[in-house]
Amino acid sequence: MKNIIQKSNFYIVIALFALLFNNCARNPVTGKKQLVLMSEAQEINIGKTNDPAVVAQFGLYNNKKIQDFINVKGQQMAKISHRPNLPFEFKVLDSPVVNAFALPGGYVYFTRGILAHFNNEAEFAGVLGHEIGHVTARHGVSQMTNQQLAQLGFIVGIVASKEFRQFANEASQAMQLMFLKFGRNDETESDGLGVEYSTKVGYDAHEMAEFFNTLKRMQEKSGQSIPEFMSTHPDPGNRYERVHKLADEEQAKSRRSNLKVNRESYLRLIDGLTYGEDPKQGYVERDVFYHPELKFEYPVPSGWRTANSPMQVQHAPQDGKAFIVFSAGDGSVSLDKTAQELVTKHKLNVVNDKKLKVNGFDALAFVADQTNEQSGQVIRLMTYIIKYGRINYVFHGIADQREFNSYSRLFENTFKGFRKLTDPAKINVKAERIKIATVKSTGTLSSALKSFNMANDRLNELSIVNGMQLNDQVKKGDLIKIVVK
Repeated sequence: MKNIIQKSNFYIVIALFALLFNNCARNPVTGKKQLVLMSEAQEINIGKTNDPAVVAQFGLYNNKKIQDFINVKGQQMAKISHRPNLPFEFKVLDSPVVNAFALPGGYVYFTRGILAHFNNEAEFAGVLGHEIGHVTARHGVSQMTNQQLAQLGFIVGIVASKEFRQFANEASQAMQLMFLKFGRNDETESDGLGVEYSTKVGYDAHEMAEFFNTLKRMQEKSGQSIPEFMSTHPDPGNRYERVHKLADEEQAKSRRSNLKVNRESYLRLIDGLTYGEDPKQGYVERDVFYHPELKFEYPVPSGWRTANSPMQVQHAPQDGKAFIVFSAGDGSVSLDKTAQELVTKHKLNVVNDKKLKVNGFDALAFVADQTNEQSGQVIRLMTYIIKYGRINYVFHGIADQREFNSYSRLFENTFKGFRKLTDPAKINVKAERIKIATVKSTGTLSSALKSFNMANDRLNELSIVNGMQLNDQVKKGDLIKIVVK
């Protein structure tokens, strides 16, 4: 019997080795064999399947000129990449975060937030090549093979336990894929590919290094969180110098001259770009969340952080021990049916429920428990479903069952504070936008910004947006970015 078991194990090992060997493919960039657990067709399907979820999470930025720009430049670069056969798609997302990322199979996304921080086409092209490089070198596929999507990040910048994240965002594959964290070797390789690809299409890759310097300044700026691009793209301390060196080497090898920077054309392109949070999508002011278009407001617990997207709004304290999730649903469905669907979908055990009025609106509230089948942890949530017009608004207040009572009053105050927004000053608030201004007289960037009535407490922020230092010299007639409403 022992010999039979040993032989059986031997054959299993041989079969596993054969399976792994058959799943080895040559990396399109390095030419070396690489273990992958999916075909190219499967890789493409991952991007195609998850692209709608990414777009739904952020929404596309509503500017045809900018969308056409990234698509034209992206397709041009894709054609000279190591995988020109992939069905690449390039999109700008309506998000203020400074980020760019790619899904396997060729789906590349830039946020309007990162576009606001580029100061010429060459910076943009370098980062574009970097993201295309992640796709052509199959970094995402490699990470999925290594990690099997077990330890991936969470989309919003809120610290909260895995259990809360799972309930709030349902751990969708698309959201996890967006925040694949690549290792230093992958980042180094993509930096090199960014330099190579942008040089091949005629841009000066030295500008890519300058943009990494801008990101580093954002990270170091007092009181400002790390840009998403920095958190998802590990940044070795010598990255700035290394990219400059790579650019020197690539330009010498390619013998390209007259490489483009295209500062003015890029700045003209982003003139009028929405900057920062867009209040029409909802905003927090003095611990109140306002939504001008849907005309509602509700209080937010003091000191809690907010992550707002087209799909849902999330609030959480710094320690992540509690969570509020707010979303909208079909108002043609009854409150009872909406509640039952939530209970079934999330496998909830209802503790109590009641019907009530919230500032004149019909509402249904219940408290329920959810048990994590793997860890056994029990979380408790307070849910309010409020019918306002043609929408059923849903609040979830979530905490560990043992700590729920310490948060229940905060949850209830927030949910019962939901009301119709009528204040014209809150309804008519406008978003800030990038405006391209012409310098009036030669002097420092600081004096130029002040000449356009930029507030003193925003000068450092605007110097970073312009990729300059406040004491840098600007000449009469130069173009700079300012922010207006």
